[in-house]
Amino acid sequence: QVQLVESGGGSVQAGGSLRLSCARFGDTYTTAWMGWFRQAPGKEREGVASISRDGATYYAGSVKGRFTIAQDNAKSTLDLQMNSLKPEDTAMYYCAATGFLGGTWYDTSSYDYWGQGTQVTVSS
Repeated sequence: QVQLVESGGGSVQAGGSLRLSCARFGDTYTTAWMGWFRQAPGKEREGVASISRDGATYYAGSVKGRFTIAQDNAKSTLDLQMNSLKPEDTAMYYCAATGFLGGTWYDTSSYDYWGQGTQVTVSS
């Protein structure tokens, strides 16, 4: 059984920073590939960033250069450092994981496990 628990969301003004964290409980092999997704009201859930077992990282074009994904295997956590936040970054952010990425990193169907989400609100 795998459980993902996000934390670190909140409200911030445009240009500010937030750091999200995802605590991973369970078999680390089945969560070898992890990612962050977000979903704004009325929009589909979209991939933000992902990291492979080997440490390769992938980013959506809209966040590249502003967000950084990193994992701490010793602590079993996945972090997302978000800088230079914009109002359009406002969304519920979700942590996701899978043991094997059978599709693209930004496709929700590629992941088997999901957290409950943490809200990020950026005001202008």
